[in-house]
Amino acid sequence: MCGIVGAVSQKDIVPILIEGLKRLEYRGYDSCGVAVHQDGQLRRARSTSRVAELQDLAAQDGVAAGTGIAHTRWATHGAPAVHNAHPHFSHGPGVDAPQGPGRVALVHNGIIENHDELRAELKAHGYVFLSQTDTEVIAHLVDLLYQGDLLDAVQQAVARLKGAYAIAVFHRDEPHRVIGAREGSPLVLGVGRDEHAGAFFLASDAMALAGVTDQIVYLEEGDVVDLQLGRYWITARGEVTGRFQSVVREVRTVHAHSGAAELGPYRHYMQKEIFEQPVAIANTLDAVTGISPELFGDGAYRVFKDIDNVLILACGTSYYAGSTAKYWLESIAKIPTSVEIASEYRYRDSVPNPRTLVVTISQSGETADTLAALKHARSLGMLHTMTVCNVSTSAMVRECALSFITRAGAEIGVASTKAFTTQLVGLFLLTLALAQTRGHLTEEQEAEHLKALRHLPVAVQAVLALEPQVIAWSEEFARKENALFLGRGLHYPIALEGALKLKEISYIHAEAYPAGELKHGPLALVTAQMPVVTVAPNDALLEKLKSNMQEVRARGGELFVFADGDTRIESEPGLHVIRMPEHYGALSPILHVVPLQLLAYHTACARGTDVDKPRNLAKSVTVE
Repeated sequence: MCGIVGAVSQKDIVPILIEGLKRLEYRGYDSCGVAVHQDGQLRRARSTSRVAELQDLAAQDGVAAGTGIAHTRWATHGAPAVHNAHPHFSHGPGVDAPQGPGRVALVHNGIIENHDELRAELKAHGYVFLSQTDTEVIAHLVDLLYQGDLLDAVQQAVARLKGAYAIAVFHRDEPHRVIGAREGSPLVLGVGRDEHAGAFFLASDAMALAGVTDQIVYLEEGDVVDLQLGRYWITARGEVTGRFQSVVREVRTVHAHSGAAELGPYRHYMQKEIFEQPVAIANTLDAVTGISPELFGDGAYRVFKDIDNVLILACGTSYYAGSTAKYWLESIAKIPTSVEIASEYRYRDSVPNPRTLVVTISQSGETADTLAALKHARSLGMLHTMTVCNVSTSAMVRECALSFITRAGAEIGVASTKAFTTQLVGLFLLTLALAQTRGHLTEEQEAEHLKALRHLPVAVQAVLALEPQVIAWSEEFARKENALFLGRGLHYPIALEGALKLKEISYIHAEAYPAGELKHGPLALVTAQMPVVTVAPNDALLEKLKSNMQEVRARGGELFVFADGDTRIESEPGLHVIRMPEHYGALSPILHVVPLQLLAYHTACARGTDVDKPRNLAKSVTVE
């Protein structure tokens, strides 16, 4: 979601700030802005349109300087409006008019939970608030605490904040200085070299700095970083003294895959990423030569031998990946598994078991709810942790003892596609590794599963060839306002994912149910105006599923069925069938989700929605 870019340089950094925001557009936003230290004053440009308009505004107003910060905002506190857009300025009471150029400029990702308390205190000091954001509170607080040293003021300010934040801030009286701080939201430091030697950068995502620097420092929880020309230093609060002291963080060479953000011949990034799935799956499997616990990190064998159950924590699409994996883990690895929505888990009483493998799933590795749930699980004494993640340098990977890195590449579209299918691949490999460790996987079974995994890219490519048939269906779906999705067994989570995709990008209300639940309530919704999408693999539940389909037909419902070729389900009036190329056993969910992605995508195109940037949503959800 929200994006931060900041810089200190001897050159004009506005083009770098704007380009950084463009690289972060895929995360989702509803306003944007840039502020600089120019001619001894703070200047800014803000917009509720796209970054391209902000670029034009900044050029028209002559905004150019060597010190500045920029931001894309996804609204939490306050509606999307220019006065709520970042950067926010602060003005000392009795010194500057509230609408004046200001003394402190600040951008912020995250949510400040005690903003009401701080707002009341700051109003008592004479500060005037021009926005409804929690961010403006931080700007005023820094201004209140400022006594000639911005680093000291920020250190004092963050000590009073409750919640999650990543901030970048500069002061009118200190040119060529930017302070950054993070707690619960990601922030990285970029070290300039070559033509940017002596310059330093801040960003919420290393991708924002692609093409500028590949020398990245991942700031840790509680870090405060001071950027000046030619030097920087990082401080963190000491556990014993509680005072800030200098710390050293590793400088890493990071290639941010900026080329992945190029659309190429595709109409939308989502379409591109759907069709990249065969390559993404092949890349994810590239280093897998056999099944071994060490696929998940050093010491995995010892951990796998020590556990007696699995707890999966995730949100949204990743939660559905975990729900699918539960079927695999219990049927193949024979290990009890529970799947929890991360945003709920930390707020309920649960029964901890130190012999639990806690598995988090996240595309970005920065999902705030999942990170918080992970920390909660650890606080309960569950220290065996693992993540399935698409970003090797993310907070999730750093927080977990074990990890499996999917190789989906950068996913730009808000609605996840290739990240989901590669997560399923990683979770299936985890299932096999646990089955092997627990003595439930023979060499013959391992060979069969590996063969099926190796064939997956070809199988997915065959499913993508069904696109013309799916397009024909989408034209009918585009005229609907509601839809039901049905699945059974391990395909029920796939039905859930199909419904989520349709509602995310086409804005059609869609729900998913286990097909056997129809007669327990949802059947009341079925009419000729309610399309019912059914996932129909040729598995042990097929005959039960056919009975459920007859329940729909008997009520005048119209069925749209993705069926394996040998299911003997034929098209007829009121029953539309698209035949899948082949039945794929335990890995069938990975194939069956692909036409559901295509259906959502082409329905959204037919309805004319903003496919890659659906309303109200963001790519990487870094607030609770």
